[in-house]
Amino acid sequence: MAVPKQKSSRSRTHHRRAKNYRPMKVAVSICPNCGEPKEPHRVCLHCGYYGGKQILEIGE
Repeated sequence: MAVPKQKSSRSRTHHRRAKNYRPMKVAVSICPNCGEPKEPHRVCLHCGYYGGKQILEIGE
């Protein structure tokens, strides 16, 4: 079984774990109907269109 020879420093531990807490980057595209930013392959939450068809009824 692998056992460390020396204690890992706090700096080294935090540096390694910092990669887990980084926020994920989200891709953004432009809705062709209304021009608002939206996630690709998702219904636009501003106008309710996806693929040139109205999917959701957005109340105003």
